[in-house]
Amino acid sequence: MTDVNGPKVVVIGGGTGMPVLLRGLRKFPINLSAIVTVSDDGGSSGRLREDLDIPAPGDIRKVIASMSDVEPTLLKLFQHRFDSGDGLSGHALGNLILAGMTSITGDFYKGIKEISRVFNVKGRIYPIANENMYLKAEFEDGTVVRGESNIPKVNKKIKHVFYDPPKVQPLPEAVKAIEQAELIVIAPGSLYTSIVPNLISEEIKDALSQTKANAVYVCNVMTQYGETRGYTASEHVEALHRHVGSSFVDGIIVHGQKIERTIKQEYEKELAEPVVCDYEQLNDMKVQVIEGDIADLHTDGTLKHHEHKIAKLLYNLL
Repeated sequence: MTDVNGPKVVVIGGGTGMPVLLRGLRKFPINLSAIVTVSDDGGSSGRLREDLDIPAPGDIRKVIASMSDVEPTLLKLFQHRFDSGDGLSGHALGNLILAGMTSITGDFYKGIKEISRVFNVKGRIYPIANENMYLKAEFEDGTVVRGESNIPKVNKKIKHVFYDPPKVQPLPEAVKAIEQAELIVIAPGSLYTSIVPNLISEEIKDALSQTKANAVYVCNVMTQYGETRGYTASEHVEALHRHVGSSFVDGIIVHGQKIERTIKQEYEKELAEPVVCDYEQLNDMKVQVIEGDIADLHTDGTLKHHEHKIAKLLYNLL
């Protein structure tokens, strides 16, 4: 892990949105830290959790890859997913390496630090917890569901999410990183299953409420079926505030460009739509709106945040 003498920036999140920000930000002269969710219970991560009783390695693997500076072939190998083989099929090699290093060091976080050193990671990576934990959600109708992968399937309005077991101890280093940060970035991603799980331990809530850092939320471009269907930009922020118990978000970054009708039609098939930026409500919440041309059409036909554009915009906030 290499540190840079520069402004301290902490990125909080998980899923596919967070690595995009980190890939862009690591090219700037900043002291970068990533706080990553480990509550995934599906796919390769879910199987390793059940077999080895370790935190979910999948999101950590993606973050290591996005912050590392190694040969592209080595990175490709780390991210490789087996599509055949008895017991191997579906596993990402990086997940197996993380599981192996946890076994060697006897500790998940120590394992991450060792792999970060080998992969020449620029910055520091903190799992939100160093133990095996699951996520539960209570919906507006009182239904409670266990397991991150099961939450969106219910497709009801989510009231709040919480840990199982209820008391999860975040890494002291992660808490300290928030306390000492100059900029805190809440990454885009699945609001209730990738972002909020990082924010709900008492120690993290206190740190976010008391930090002097500017906290900005990079808003999702589109809503997500089963989590944020019909949500406006202010409703995303309101969910973050509700779970932390304080109005800690100072600014929101939104994609300020018109979205093509053909792209909208593709998303309609997934019951998703562009997130509407409701300026008045955000203004009432004292959240500054920062607009930019920050998303591009990906080769798979989806809109994704552009790593260089969003990183430059975030760096300029410093």
